[in-house]
Amino acid sequence: MKKILLIEDDADLFSLLKYNLEKEGFSLTGLQTGRGALDLCRQVRPDLILLDIMLPDSDGLDLCKGIRKDPDLATTPVIFLTARASETDRIVGLEIGANDYVVKPFFVRELFARIKLQFRGAAWTQTATARILEAGGLELDPSSRQVRLNETPLSLTATEFRLLEFLMSRPGVVFSREQLLNAVWGQDRAITDRAVDVYVLRLRQKIEQDPASPVLIHSVRGFGYTFEPRRAMAAGD
Repeated sequence: MKKILLIEDDADLFSLLKYNLEKEGFSLTGLQTGRGALDLCRQVRPDLILLDIMLPDSDGLDLCKGIRKDPDLATTPVIFLTARASETDRIVGLEIGANDYVVKPFFVRELFARIKLQFRGAAWTQTATARILEAGGLELDPSSRQVRLNETPLSLTATEFRLLEFLMSRPGVVFSREQLLNAVWGQDRAITDRAVDVYVLRLRQKIEQDPASPVLIHSVRGFGYTFEPRRAMAAGD
């Protein structure tokens, strides 16, 4: 049974989600305040976190940052639930580590679909080849979900890990943003191809010595991205 942790201050929405998620077969626990939320996450070790941004005593964005900094929680999928609907808010949410961003009001069935998409992505990672991938000083182990850069462990979110694994396992192949969305997020995704740019930027900040002049993940202008260490691409960066 998958464990979901819900942090949502709206009592009616909290009760509605708890009832429906448990009816759907999930185990759910949570809080209606941000205080103690990070400690509860560490205690429960959930399979997924549903996190409101505008909490009465905390900022959900800061909580997400704390989750991503914790080595035991760093790869746990986080879905924001929020009334903030602007494109800027969505991009900020993705940039700090959220896997998805759901704007209130929303249909419960839509949220279920997005939750299952995260779990399907995790299953894809688990069934992928266990061969350790190595290139350009990077070492990615699909079995242990560990990534090292020059022997130094890196902290990646679940989506960052899947994207890097997909690219590293196919060096030199150029993928469009649409192809990457289908491969990493799935065809039932509820995000745009702009998310690919956001996640590539975040990966570069973690794996490139100079993110502004990348030597691992290259852009192919007007098309997409490729993983090819030590190759400078005239059409890219």
